[in-house]
Amino acid sequence: MNTQTPVIQINNLHKAYGALEVLKGVSITAERGHVISLIGSSGSGKSTLLRCCNLLEDSQQGEVIFKGEPVAWKGTGHGRRPADAKQVLRIRTNLSMVFQQFNLWAHMSILQNVMEAPLTVLGRDRAEVEKSARAYLDKVGIGDKCDAYPAQLSGGQQQRAAIARALCMEPEALLFDEPTSALDPELEQEVVKVIKDLAAEGRTMMIVTHDMKLAADVSDTVVFLHQGLIEEQGTPEAVFGAPKSERLRGFLSATQPS
Repeated sequence: MNTQTPVIQINNLHKAYGALEVLKGVSITAERGHVISLIGSSGSGKSTLLRCCNLLEDSQQGEVIFKGEPVAWKGTGHGRRPADAKQVLRIRTNLSMVFQQFNLWAHMSILQNVMEAPLTVLGRDRAEVEKSARAYLDKVGIGDKCDAYPAQLSGGQQQRAAIARALCMEPEALLFDEPTSALDPELEQEVVKVIKDLAAEGRTMMIVTHDMKLAADVSDTVVFLHQGLIEEQGTPEAVFGAPKSERLRGFLSATQPS
């Protein structure tokens, strides 16, 4: 693949739940090594857009293109589904998602949680995967928690384990869905530091976040969604420093700490 080819391209994406239109024609491009933050009020379509990116949700119209390869669809409208299950699996394993609620398996140790998908989905060698899993747990600062279970960890530690699990798939891009919103402020900072370190390494990331400071610090592009459309996008300096639209100015003033 040409290194100039974007990792993710979304063109004119529409997504509805019944009569409720959540995305109304959104286009977004994640270049290799770039960080895109999606901001906006609850219900603006941010998380839905992220889930449509790695095909956890089916969209009704528009294109999803991964490394220059368009997703093949069959059917139309609410009946539209991906046509090729192997393609879906390949895309999903290359776009690792980190959820708000960690989604760790309670009955497995932290090391087992991180190793599970590379072993079962990718069929990689166990010794190789274990070495890589331990290295990623060290990287996110919880290498000493390999044998602990999720219930024995703080929320910040669990989210860092979830990030290590995503990294262990060696994905082309990481998708973060509100990675810090379930955490207390002091634990939030542990996770923010890991995300900043990943951004500094030049990893391709899309982050849905309510944390404007995180978006300002790590993003190449900030996208403000409003009622299912992109209202404004640009560099963090432009979006936070000189917002053009009234809606974005209102949103930012409402999110400033009092």
